[in-house]
Amino acid sequence: MKISSLLLFVLLCAAFAVPRPPQEDRSLLLTQLKETKANLLKEVAGLSEEQLKFKPAPDRWSVIECVEHIYKAEGGIFAWEQHLVSAPADPSKRALIKITDEQVIAGVEDRSKKGKAPESLVPSGTQTPQQIIESFIARRDSLIDYVTNSKDDLRNHVVEGSPIGTIDAYQLLLLDAAHTNRHTQQLVEVKNSPNFPK
Repeated sequence: MKISSLLLFVLLCAAFAVPRPPQEDRSLLLTQLKETKANLLKEVAGLSEEQLKFKPAPDRWSVIECVEHIYKAEGGIFAWEQHLVSAPADPSKRALIKITDEQVIAGVEDRSKKGKAPESLVPSGTQTPQQIIESFIARRDSLIDYVTNSKDDLRNHVVEGSPIGTIDAYQLLLLDAAHTNRHTQQLVEVKNSPNFPK
């Protein structure tokens, strides 16, 4: 009788338990990081140096400048995420998050809302196109390796100062992947310019 009473108590407690935060299922994040890498590399594959450096207008970026911006931004975002997870986790801050993973992706990828890159993320052109592409690949592979193997708690480290509001470390890295797609769309626009070299 005592065992069945205890079992009933446990079941009742479970029924009224506080909802747990999303589990550390990293499959969406890994898919986004891998797919946006593959899409970017597909779009730049086989382009000549002239095509990579072509600018539709003096105030527009070239294909390779878009890639360099993606590479620079990824370094900054990953450093931000690493700083975030080096502090103690604070699950109580999860209540401040009002945006879903899917909304992070859709919002960042939406090119109808324009923004100006901070000076530190503006392409400098100090590397060759090949060096920029190889640097991007190495940095993205390193990030994929981190997400695959790290034991860091990405859901209970929350940042309140991101460009899209309060998000967790997992969503910060989703933002990075979505940012890659945003600027891959931009470089496709450059390739579709009427004067793009053939």
